[in-house]
Amino acid sequence: MTTATSLGLAADEAIVLHSSNKVTLRLLPGDVLARVAPAAEQVAEFEIGLAQRLAEVGGPVAALDPRVEPRAYERDGYMITLWTYYETVAGFEVAPVDYAEALAQLHDRMRKVDVASPHFTDRIEEAQRLVASREQTPELASDDREFLGATLLRLRQAIVARGRDEQLLHGEPHPGNLLSTKNGLLFIDLETCCRGPVEFDVAHAPEEVGSFYPGVDQGLLRECRLLVLAMITVWRWDRDDRFPDGRRLGVEWLGRLRAAVDG
Repeated sequence: MTTATSLGLAADEAIVLHSSNKVTLRLLPGDVLARVAPAAEQVAEFEIGLAQRLAEVGGPVAALDPRVEPRAYERDGYMITLWTYYETVAGFEVAPVDYAEALAQLHDRMRKVDVASPHFTDRIEEAQRLVASREQTPELASDDREFLGATLLRLRQAIVARGRDEQLLHGEPHPGNLLSTKNGLLFIDLETCCRGPVEFDVAHAPEEVGSFYPGVDQGLLRECRLLVLAMITVWRWDRDDRFPDGRRLGVEWLGRLRAAVDG
């Protein structure tokens, strides 16, 4: 609030909208969206630069707040980025065909920008390191640890072996990162962008979306869905995970993954 006020934005009240690896707040009455993360854990400059470039080519992404300089602001060991706040359309459920169209449009615009980004296998390696570290995932049982490690390795090898064309991706275009606004569907949270097959992105969307995304490889999509489930399951067992109700979800998703793999 102090940072926003110093920049000329009215910020007398802060409403927490989401709290996990970042805290997302709506600052009133200036109606600015602030995202806050420890300075050591942020990729704010990358996200800001990519958001600007995608906006320039008409990408369906949320915009930075136009009233302030588009950069990250550091205060007390935290990095703050300021974004446009969008009123969401109340009670509106995104149809799978519209979701697929918005994601395909995002991918099309992403092919028009050239930025250095991680590979999707880097995300898999992060999960593999967590599984291998008993210190970082102390509550993960030995048989579950072995199962998750083997599943991540098998799926990684299978997906890479398909040799599918790769491009810049959102990284996590799940429903929580898609806003329904009067400006249309807009994607947020670009910090997870990576390179890989489009099926990796489609795998984060509701299952019905895959039927409408043009040219998707359904076999590869099934493998990517299992991979995403394995990865998000691992995140929930991280001792430092701050996702709401994360441990319960870790148990639930682990059971779902076992059923899918064994089936």
